[in-house]
This record gives sequence, C-alpha cells and structure tokens, in this order.
Amino acid sequence: MTSNAMSSPRAMRLSPTLLWYIGRQYLNLFMMFFFGLAAVILLITVVDVIDRVSGKGADLGTMLQLAFMKLPYLAQEVMPFTALFAGLATFWRLTRSHELVVTRSAGVSVWQFLLPVLIAGFLLGAATTALLNPLASILLSRYEALESTFKGKSSSTFAISKTGLWLRQPGETGQSVIHAVSVTPESMILNHVIVFNYETNDRFAGRIDAKSAELREGRWVLFNAWKTSPGVPAEFFDTVEINTDLTIEKIQESLADPQTISFWSLPSFIALMEEAGFSAVRHELQFHRLLATPFLLIAMILLAASFSLRPQRRGRVGLVLLGGVLTGFLFYFISNFVFTLGLSGKIPVVLAAWLPSGVSMMFGVAALLHLEDG
Repeated sequence: MTSNAMSSPRAMRLSPTLLWYIGRQYLNLFMMFFFGLAAVILLITVVDVIDRVSGKGADLGTMLQLAFMKLPYLAQEVMPFTALFAGLATFWRLTRSHELVVTRSAGVSVWQFLLPVLIAGFLLGAATTALLNPLASILLSRYEALESTFKGKSSSTFAISKTGLWLRQPGETGQSVIHAVSVTPESMILNHVIVFNYETNDRFAGRIDAKSAELREGRWVLFNAWKTSPGVPAEFFDTVEINTDLTIEKIQESLADPQTISFWSLPSFIALMEEAGFSAVRHELQFHRLLATPFLLIAMILLAASFSLRPQRRGRVGLVLLGGVLTGFLFYFISNFVFTLGLSGKIPVVLAAWLPSGVSMMFGVAALLHLEDG
C-alpha cells in the first residue's frame, strides 16, 4: 500500500514529453488550418479585388499585390476560428486513438491534459496581437491608399498629430491645407485655424488665419479671418468662405480607421484624438479587443474541448463536432454584436471588448467541470 500511495502523486504529474507531444499536435493542426484558411481567403480576395478595380487601370500584378496586402488583416480576423477548428481536430484525434483514455488512466486530469494546448493558444493569441496586427495594419493602410487611386475616391486626407488636426482638400485652382488646434466634432467647428492655399503646381498662393471655422453644407466658413498673399498686405474679414465637398460624416469616418493603426500605436493615437476633441471609442474598442485576443483563443479551445473530449458514441461523432463548430460561430457573432453595442455607446468599452471572451471561457470551464465530474 505504501508503494501505491507513493506512486499515485507521481502518476498525476504531466511529464514534459507528454506536454510537448500534446502541444505539438495542436500547433501542427493549427498551422494546417491556418494556411488552409489563408489560401481560401486569398482566392476569395483576388476575385473581390478583380471585381473592384478591373477595368480601372490596374494590371494583374497590381491586383495580386492588393490581395496580398489585405490577406494579413483577414487572416487575423479568422484566428478564433482557426483555434476552434484546430482544437476540435486535436482532441477528436486523441480521443479516437484512445491516447486520451490512456493518459486519463495514468491519473492526468483534464486540466493537465489541456494545459499545453491552452499555453499554445495564449502564445498564438499574443503573437497575433503583438506581431501579426502591426503587419496587418500597415499593409491594410497601403491597400486602402492604393485601391483609392484606382477607384477615383476623393483625394482629401486627414491626420491628427500633437499639434492638432491637419486636413488637405482639393480645390478649383489647387489645394488647401487646413490646420486647427482643436475641434468640436458634433458641429465640426475648428478652433485657431490656419489655411494654406496652393496653386495647381504646388506654388504657395497665400494663407488665412482665423479664430474659428465651421463646416456648413458645401463650404467652410472662417470667422475673424486675416487673409495674406505674397506681396500683398494682410486684410481682415469678418467671414471668409472656402468651398468643400466634405461632410461631418466623411471626416469622422476618414480619421484613421482603427484597423489601420498598429496595436502598439493605438494608446498614443487615442490620447491625440481625445486631446484634439474627437471621440476615440472605436480605437479604444479595437485596443481592448486586441488585448483580449489571447483569451478569446483560449475560450475557443475550451469550447472545442467541451465537445470533442466527450466519450464517443457511434454515429454521433459528426453531430457533436458540428455542434462545437456551430457554438463557436455563435459566440463569435455574438462578440461582434456586443462590439457593435460598445461602438454605439450602449455598453462600456471595456465590457464590450472583454465580455465575449469572458462568457465563452466560463461556458467552456463549466462544461469541462461537468465532464470531469462525470
């Protein structure tokens, strides 16, 4: 009895060899699903890009370049599905080959068995946030800029820096660069405004210094403005009007899409937006969503385990695995719905970003606790 008592604790330890074996099984299947999904996404993206820019001056090489630029962003979006599919395949394979039965008979609990897979999922999620996201954001920004040249979109550009808001817009005789220290987003009133006017050959044509500027239908109205031109004395005007095709909606939408900003740059950009007077809800949601990615992948693995680690019954394996896939899709779409609620301000930003991962993890843990007790 003494020998058995002493051997029991030793049997319950998960050996490094077994830990590496299970983790390697999951990583191999994860990479297989990841590259498989990436290949399918690339084919769909190529077709979509051809439909968008075909006949607008883009050759085949440029269209392929556009597709590859968008691929990292789309691959990042399907990471939760990849984690789910890889988890289902890994646990189903180990259950079917009875390796799980042998491992459990040695005294290894389901949590010890899952440990290497959960660690792998967390590290993959961290790599998605820290490495894949910065690459995806840079390439997506270039994709949008290159696509706009073929689709004939407005050439107006916006930027926020430590000095305030910068706006470039085309005009009838050239272009204007507008700078403002701060802005009131609801009414689009710019404060402490300078307008630099340029002719078609980028030759400086003059500047306007105004206390404020308001965006109205089809025009900027500058108040208390001093107008200066080369070789001409400065002249004061109560109001000066500048034609524009911009609207409040266009400016709000065009101020740096969160998807085009790297995870590492989001905190400073959020601070700049708030300092300039713009709402940074979209960017805060994106930041917390990226922070939650490792935990979302863990949640997908727990969901996969709760379905595929059950004792297999003949004729029901396919239904159980299908249930796992459908449940994963359901949680993913619910997370997008909650994200939309956070975007509209119905629920707090942090809650909108972390609730899907938290609920999914609790569901998976509860199912596995029930399975372990059984």
